[in-house]
Amino acid sequence: MLEDTFAHSPMKKMFENADVYGIGYDGERAAKKPLRLGIIGTGGVAQSKHIPAIMRLKTIWEPVALAAVSVRNPLQGQKVEEMYGAKWYADYKEMLLSEQLDGVLVLSPDEVHYEHAMACMEKGIHVLVEKPITRSLQQSRELCKYADSHNLNLMTVSNKRYSPPYYRAKRLIPENPAMISAKFNLGYDYVDILEGGTIHIFDLARYFMGDAETVSAMGVRKYDFNKTGYPFDNASINLSFKSGAIGNICTSTAALSLKPWERVEIYGEKKWLAVEDQHTLILNDDEQGPSKVWAPVVPNTLLFDEEFGGFMGLIENFLECIRGNAEPLVTGWDGHRAYELVVAARLSIEEKTPIQLPLPEGV
Repeated sequence: MLEDTFAHSPMKKMFENADVYGIGYDGERAAKKPLRLGIIGTGGVAQSKHIPAIMRLKTIWEPVALAAVSVRNPLQGQKVEEMYGAKWYADYKEMLLSEQLDGVLVLSPDEVHYEHAMACMEKGIHVLVEKPITRSLQQSRELCKYADSHNLNLMTVSNKRYSPPYYRAKRLIPENPAMISAKFNLGYDYVDILEGGTIHIFDLARYFMGDAETVSAMGVRKYDFNKTGYPFDNASINLSFKSGAIGNICTSTAALSLKPWERVEIYGEKKWLAVEDQHTLILNDDEQGPSKVWAPVVPNTLLFDEEFGGFMGLIENFLECIRGNAEPLVTGWDGHRAYELVVAARLSIEEKTPIQLPLPEGV
């Protein structure tokens, strides 16, 4: 009988032990202050990354509720409402007026990030906004200054900082690193390569190396497949940092994506490490000894994209900041400075000259 076979199998113990799946009761987590979140914009990144991350946090006993979402598209709004129980509003202003929210994830199109984030903060609500924080340095400065002056948490989506390989790499980088070298491919014909993708690498460069002081970039448009009309599809970007370190980022929207798509290397004295495709961390710190490699086991029932991609860690940090239990690993100012690198790179390519940072107000 199948039942008898299962009763004496190792699988029975695995299924009886809820902790194998990370769902065993976590009294410490469950005792935290309950929080209510809202979301403005429920497109692909919201439904495939952020909402699953919130649900996964709930599964491991995080006391957080996705209370409301706002999106104009009724099909998307009703879908999210039915699937997750979050009340749908076609008008975000009505949501902010009707709901008592502790925090809002602004996942709307880039051009309305400022409007939506500022509206939330004017209601005293903490904000986590998708990258880029805005498409205007002046607007991002205003958001950051408002958050600072009103004691509000303004965080930006830099989920790679929370991804396990990069999170570990931060703790293993050589002391006083000398150089960072990175590549990023995103061969989609509808993406603005710097604002939509490479900005993640700019943020990681600052995360590992500190603030940059000069940007010198070259770009070329070799192909016509990109539908955005972006001025270049391949770029090489050199950076110098205030620490005295240097760096280079090569990025392409003409190449294939995910085959492989991302590599970051950091060099120090007699030591260097690499993160391959946000997946495998390789540390070389001994001339004669072996490389030290960390990578997830696949398949693995505990490996979730929302966790490995960094979204769970990002949202958990946001919640803990709202509660006053933690400092943000990524702030609004981090988002501003990452976007500043985007603007500086584009200016350098356009003007064929190095650009000094920080950029003056008005740029």
